[in-house]
Amino acid sequence: MDYNALKAEVEQKTAQTIEVLRNEFAGLRTGRASVHLLDGVRVPAYGSDMPITQLATVATPDNQTLSVTVWDINNAGIVEKAIRDSGLGLNPMTAGGVIRLNLPPLTEERRKELTKVAGKYAEEAKISIRNIRQDAMNKIKRAVADKEISEDDQHKFEEDIQKVFDARAAEVDAAAKQKEADIMSV
Repeated sequence: MDYNALKAEVEQKTAQTIEVLRNEFAGLRTGRASVHLLDGVRVPAYGSDMPITQLATVATPDNQTLSVTVWDINNAGIVEKAIRDSGLGLNPMTAGGVIRLNLPPLTEERRKELTKVAGKYAEEAKISIRNIRQDAMNKIKRAVADKEISEDDQHKFEEDIQKVFDARAAEVDAAAKQKEADIMSV
């Protein structure tokens, strides 16, 4: 068993999990406009579902407005429809190839709902990290059973791997706490 390869794999997978969490958080609306708010919107164009960023430029002229500049004016209608049907609760207004989205201030109730969603995302990330941990620990146990490593090495490897998971769990908690503070700030 190559412990260094296992540890590198664990660090890579957990880092990817953290990155997915950050991307999910970026798509959650806070009190101000963010270009990442539309990252999950898919537009049926040119025979397939495409991300909005492949059809238009998304910008934030101010804290409460998103501006979507569609490159091909013929796609403006389907981009507008995709935004309206996205479930984000946005009401697009189109003027030529530019779609404006005014983001109304969040109500207290909506802020609480968004913090619950953020908490759900954080919990999913923790579950993913726990699954990665379980796989790594099983590989170490299998190596002991196959007499590839000693029990002393097993304990040393398990402790070392656990430190990685503790650090990643702390990253998830910190990111979740920061996102909750962003959502709840008026």
